[in-house]
Amino acid sequence: MKISRILFSGIVLASSMFGSAQAQEFKLNFGHYLGDSPYLAVEREFVEAVQTRSAGRVLINTVYSGGLGGGGELLDLAARGGVDMAAIVPGYYADKMIYARALQIPFIFDSPSEAIDIAQYSYKEIPAFSEELTKLGVHRFFHQPLGSYFMTGKTDDCKSLDGLANKKIRTFGADLPKMMAAVGAVPVSVGTGDVYEALSRDTLDYSFLNLGNVEAFRLNEVGPINCGPSLSMAGHLLVMSDKTWKSLPEDIQTIFTEESEVAQKKYVQAINVAEAAAADRLKAAGATIIIQSPEMTAAWMAKTPDLLQAWVDDMATRGEGAPAAAVAAKWRELAAN
Repeated sequence: MKISRILFSGIVLASSMFGSAQAQEFKLNFGHYLGDSPYLAVEREFVEAVQTRSAGRVLINTVYSGGLGGGGELLDLAARGGVDMAAIVPGYYADKMIYARALQIPFIFDSPSEAIDIAQYSYKEIPAFSEELTKLGVHRFFHQPLGSYFMTGKTDDCKSLDGLANKKIRTFGADLPKMMAAVGAVPVSVGTGDVYEALSRDTLDYSFLNLGNVEAFRLNEVGPINCGPSLSMAGHLLVMSDKTWKSLPEDIQTIFTEESEVAQKKYVQAINVAEAAAADRLKAAGATIIIQSPEMTAAWMAKTPDLLQAWVDDMATRGEGAPAAAVAAKWRELAAN
């Protein structure tokens, strides 16, 4: 009889503990440097899917427009657990994300989908990429496929390379400034959220963003002329603080991982549709879109140094020359196929 009571008590205790674990809620803050827009629909759907599949155990509070930290702050905030999730732009951390930033080098990728295919390959097959994020204290979910970039301003001088001479053009990171300087433009580092004011005050002649973000930040109000596309590259990474990741039970981690894979596929499928829709809405609002000719793109590439090789050379000064050279060779092979 005594043994039965002990067993029963143990079962009740175990059931209580199990029920408590199952009921535990994880309230997470997700910091985004961009404003909310149709362009981020896949990320909203990812958040909603995780919350639904967890039956409410995961609650994610997404704060847009840098409300929890600007584009240049979110990586460090995530690393120390100041935010649980973040959208991270590698180019904003060129000296920390020395591998990831290569995914934002101009003139490597022919399309957003190719950029993501190569990013996926790199994080799965090249250890240096995932190891870099581990050292930085974040866990990667998926990459945003960034729509091809357009110059946005008040004049149509952007329709020719000669017209770009001495024009102040928005850049970021280590490599975009070299692309602009190669054609005589003046690179100006401006955060995404500050572009509207810079265009309105003429401290910029042209923004340099994809059309989805031109629409999201209403840049057509201060710059109705759009010239492009000039290049394609990978966008931001959606990451979680390692501290938060390690605090989650295995079943919740599985939900995040599976929904990340779904979101990555959806993002690649949706990007061209989203960009075309943004272009249509911009034109309906009075914007002009001038398509950059293949000849202009080829001439721009010819004037620009081999920035992938320049990245390899820079990595050599950091003691990473051999692995970076192997990355560059593999990327050239993948891009050629």
